[in-house]
This record gives sequence, structure tokens and C-alpha cells, in this order.
Amino acid sequence: MSVSPLSKTRARPWPLVTAAAVCLLSLTAFWVAQRLAHVNMLDVMVYRAEGETVRAGGDLYAMRATSANLGMTYPPFAALLFVPLTLVGVPLMRTLATAGNLLLVVALVQLSVQLVRPSLSRPALWRTTLWIAAAVVWCEPVWTTLRYGQINLLIAVAVLWDLTRRESSRWAGLGIGLATAVKLTPGLFVVLLLVAGLLLWRRDRSWNRWLRTAATATGVFLGTTLAVALVLPADSKKFWTETLFETGRVGFAEETANQSIRGVLARLMHTDDPGTWWAVTAAVLGGAAMVVAVRAALRGDKAVAVVVCAFTALMISPISWSHHWVWCVPLLILLADRSTRAWAVTGTVALVFASFALWWVPHDPGRPELDQNAGQMLLSAVYPLTATALLLGYVLTRRHRAVTKERGLPENGRRAVTGERDLPENGSRSAAGERSLPEDRRQAVAKE
Repeated sequence: MSVSPLSKTRARPWPLVTAAAVCLLSLTAFWVAQRLAHVNMLDVMVYRAEGETVRAGGDLYAMRATSANLGMTYPPFAALLFVPLTLVGVPLMRTLATAGNLLLVVALVQLSVQLVRPSLSRPALWRTTLWIAAAVVWCEPVWTTLRYGQINLLIAVAVLWDLTRRESSRWAGLGIGLATAVKLTPGLFVVLLLVAGLLLWRRDRSWNRWLRTAATATGVFLGTTLAVALVLPADSKKFWTETLFETGRVGFAEETANQSIRGVLARLMHTDDPGTWWAVTAAVLGGAAMVVAVRAALRGDKAVAVVVCAFTALMISPISWSHHWVWCVPLLILLADRSTRAWAVTGTVALVFASFALWWVPHDPGRPELDQNAGQMLLSAVYPLTATALLLGYVLTRRHRAVTKERGLPENGRRAVTGERDLPENGSRSAAGERSLPEDRRQAVAKE
């Protein structure tokens, strides 16, 4: 019987204090490395300027901040959340932003492990979390998030907090609703919840937690957005009628940092506007990926559904900067848990996200990305290419397993490369990684 890497991690007799010490050492080294690299935390300075604009009663979407002349691109609710940044000095703000993001790395890992292995015991959960957090903090999306002082980790944690609540939780949906009110892309999770919930309702004719979470998230988003419209009516009107549709406001599509399909096509076509090609490609790939996510949800495999949905949102968005790809953390944990060739597959994907390969190509204000050669295009498309390859591998493996099962052939007990359990969601595994057995059966096994 194969044992997953997470099971091996749990089985090791490392005390919790050792894991905590290693994690603390890694996070401290990360902090020192960022200081030595003289990171400017540019985005948190923009957030601060947005908060100051709200306090001064200025025009949020006419505001420009920092030497990069950056404007606000989020809904106005985000600016209200950034007001507390104006209450402390800049050095302290940067320190608090870094410390907060490092804590969010740990939170993201913990929620990701809970998503993949909901039956883990509390000590095993913390031990596994601390070991993994010590490693993934060095991934490029996490490094760049802290370099700029971005809010990507907060968004991911809010979404995963909802999706790892117990079934009876009344709060599930709050995080996704607020995250969508801050940054619209998490709204794709509402689509996943709604479609999966409606299909389950059609099958069972019962109000299920997918529908309940979708309803809560939608209500929170609409309620928050309407409340902000009362507080900031002019800014709200301008965002929802003008700024929302100004995709060029965020940055040039062809920039290497843009790891969305639109960015890949812009570099491939040597243009800053791939136009219809992007719309068609995003619709086809996004639609196919969401079908995969919904089907996984209906089978009770929430982890696959959530990770596929997250990467779909990243790929179909007009701009997905490399630091938006902090969803690589739950992806790596899922791969480590499900893959039969865990270290080969997980190690390769981890190398992709830790290599900083997309920055090996020319990138500067002169816009050299418009003249990339084939090798440079591959490097600057490394994240979406990896995500597409994993999705395709998952689909082909599922199809192969279905054909094998139909023909009555043995599967050799193997799991898929991007594997998925065939257990329903309530068929959880024990802390030792084995399928849960009835109490009398466990006692019989123990006697044997």
C-alpha cells in the first residue's frame, strides 16, 4: 500500500517545537533576505495613499501614488480597508505588513492542509503546517507578494477559510464575499459554489452547503458593495461604470509579470492587445476548466475543485501578476498528497514556482517583451503552461481510469498523477492516512 508524503510527514516523530523552530528560522532568514534586497513594498505604499485619499475626501480613481505613478484598480471597498495603514508611520507600516504576510503564509498552509486532509489531528496539522511553511515561503509568488506588500495571501486565506468550515457553519461564505468585494476575481468561487450547489439540489432536492455558501457569499458581496456606495457614492459610480472596464489601467498586457492567458498571447503575438484571440481562448479554456472543477465538486473532491477553480481565475483574468499565483501553495500540497510519483511531480512543479524563471527574460520599461524569441516566450509563460499541463494530465488520467474501470482491467492500485480520491467527502481518511474504518473493524484489524 502506498503512503502519501503527508502521511509520511505525520509519521515522523519530529516534535512540534522542532518544526516551529525550523519555520521561525526560515521566516527570519526570509525577512533578512528581503531587507538585504532593499524591497520597496511599492503596493502597500499605494494602499496607504488610497486610505489617505478616502480620509481627505478625494477622487480615488484620479489618485496617483509612488514614483511609478500607480493608480487604484480595486473596488472602493478596498480603500476603506486600507485607511488603518494611514494611522502609523511608514517604517512601522512596512514592518507590520511584512509580519502580517508571514503569518498569512502559515495560515494559508494550514488551511490548504485542512482542505486536502480534513481528518488530520491537531498536533499533526500544526507540525505539517510549520514544516511546509518553512519551505513554501521561498516560492516566487510568495516572495514577490511580500516584496510589494500585496494582499494576495489575505485573499487566498479568506477564500480557504470559507471552504474549510464544517458543514454546519453559518459563516461559510463570509470570506469569499468580502474577498470579492475587495478584488473581483474570487467571484469565480461563487460561480463554482452556485453551479455545484444547483446540480446537487437537482439531484437530491435538498438545500446543500454549496448553495448555502454561495448565497452567503453573494449576500455579503452585494451588501458590502451597496454599503460602500452609500459612503463613497462618486467613487463607486466611477468604478462600476468606468474603471472596471479599463483593463489597460492595471498595466501592459505583455509584461513578463503578467502570467495570464492574455499576457501569454500578447507576448506570442507581439502586441499589447490580443483582443478576440484572448476572449475566445479564455472562454474555451476557462469553461473547460470549470467543468472539471464542478465535476470534482459533485464527486465530493473539494480540494481538486477549489485548486482548479483558483487557477482558472488566474489564467482567464486580463492581468494575473506573478504574485497572484500564491495559490501554488495549496496546489503543491495537493500534488504531494495525491501523486503516485510525489517527489517527481511535486518537485518539478515546486521548482517551477521557486525558480524565478519568468524573470530570466529581458524586462524593463522599454517593453522588450514585445520582441521575445521562442525560448523567452516559454520562460515568461511558465506558470500558465504548468497549470495547463497539470489540468490536461488530470483530465487524461481521469479518462484513462474510467476506461480501465469500464473494461474491468486492474488499475494496480495507483492514483492519478494529479490524483484524486474516489471517496466521497465524508469518506475521510484517518490521521495516519488510511481510509476510515468502522470501530469494530478497526478493533478486528488491531487484533490481527
